[in-house]
Amino acid sequence: MNTQTPPPSPRERFYRRERQSIPAARAFAREALSAWEVDGRADDVLLCVSELTTNALLHGVPPGRGFLLRLLPYGDGDGVRVEVHDSGDGVPAVPQARDRERGESGRGLLLVSELADKWGVGERSPGKVVWCEFSAGARPGPGRLN
Repeated sequence: MNTQTPPPSPRERFYRRERQSIPAARAFAREALSAWEVDGRADDVLLCVSELTTNALLHGVPPGRGFLLRLLPYGDGDGVRVEVHDSGDGVPAVPQARDRERGESGRGLLLVSELADKWGVGERSPGKVVWCEFSAGARPGPGRLN
């Protein structure tokens, strides 16, 4: 008889193009992490959820549309993959140092790249999926684009 606990089920929620969607997405992620008993990297995950949903809202969601936040078990079920699906054009990238010095914006993906184990951008029709992954335990160092 198999007594192993099955991995947690993925969770997702759709958000409209409005400011209150960002704290709502963060609360949704916090609830999922708590239910999954993920606490070692919860702060990193929640910050990246905030950054990716903010980017989707500001740059990836045309008027009248929204974005999808999907949280999935990762690795052996003790890690987390965050996906933000939007219908906007373009491919997000970490800004170069000279661009970061010019203003306050553009630092979200820099934070994601430093906090997550891996992050990247996938195709979607229409739009894109920006994702990041976190293994269990302590942060191993700067994230890597895959």
